[in-house]
Amino acid sequence: MSAAAQNQGAAAQTQPRVAVLGAGSMGTTFAMVLADAGCDVTLWGRDAAVLDAVDRTHRNEKYLPGIQLPAMRGTTDAAVALKGASIVVVSVPSQVSRATLESMKDLVEPDAVVVSLMKGVELGTDKRMSQVMAEVLELPDERVAVVSGPNLAPEIAARQPTATVVASRSEATAQLVAAACSTGYFRPYTNTDVVGVELCGAVKNIIALAAGMAQGRGFGWNTLATVITRGLVEITRLGLAVGAEPTTFAGLAGMGDLMATCASPLSRNHRLGKHLGEGLTLTEAIEATGGTAEGVKSSQSVLELARTHGVEMPITAGVVAVLDGSLPVEELAATLLKRPQKSEAAG
Repeated sequence: MSAAAQNQGAAAQTQPRVAVLGAGSMGTTFAMVLADAGCDVTLWGRDAAVLDAVDRTHRNEKYLPGIQLPAMRGTTDAAVALKGASIVVVSVPSQVSRATLESMKDLVEPDAVVVSLMKGVELGTDKRMSQVMAEVLELPDERVAVVSGPNLAPEIAARQPTATVVASRSEATAQLVAAACSTGYFRPYTNTDVVGVELCGAVKNIIALAAGMAQGRGFGWNTLATVITRGLVEITRLGLAVGAEPTTFAGLAGMGDLMATCASPLSRNHRLGKHLGEGLTLTEAIEATGGTAEGVKSSQSVLELARTHGVEMPITAGVVAVLDGSLPVEELAATLLKRPQKSEAAG
């Protein structure tokens, strides 16, 4: 056997086997990134037609129309997806993650690293998604990681350049996951501030709803900049109150993700907020948006978490009030602007 053939065989043996749970737009996109990076990827989901197409034609027209995926397997059988996987990526709606993982807990390999792409806080427990994963799967810190950043799925799927943050309490784990998803168009940075990275990902969706509402009401760039900037203040307040690192909020998972989610029409949270601002009911806005807008489900749990820690979050509170019908969307801006004057540095 030639040296080149031996090297190719060795490379194949060292490819990480990865299971991605969730065949929506982000799950499929991240599976694409992992496969492009050289991983052996199996994508799991519940829609048999979608997964059959992924397996046979390497396409997911339902969620990523027009995108040719690299070679990967698709399956609706969790046991097939998880068998032998050294990395498990979870990309299911945050509020069903506990039930989904409970059904798979005995299938995850005993030394697998589990990675969350989910953006939310669990209703009823106020737990971050990594905490839910660790609790259900009984994982130590060194087997838990989260990925977050300015990562709109359609742009990544088009292989446009972007960066992200891989966070884990274990630097070695963060580096392992970063190496598995590093490509010529997708650059991961590592971080050990899991709390800060996750809270940025959860709260930015709520701020994006507010930004979309403002756009739907016809407001311009001054308003958008105000929502983004004061939204970052809210994220920072809450993060610091629960032990996050201050530097995280100015980084890719903080300001980077906030800007992308608040300003881009590709953001489902922004689109849903815009529909609400234009006068649609919540039910109509959800239908018009399509897909999961995590900010709708997480807004109440984030506000509860903030109140538990005595943190003031007026934009978040306003969004919750609009969503539950207690505040007309046309009154949201006035409600925020008539709050008592204070120093910008207050709090």
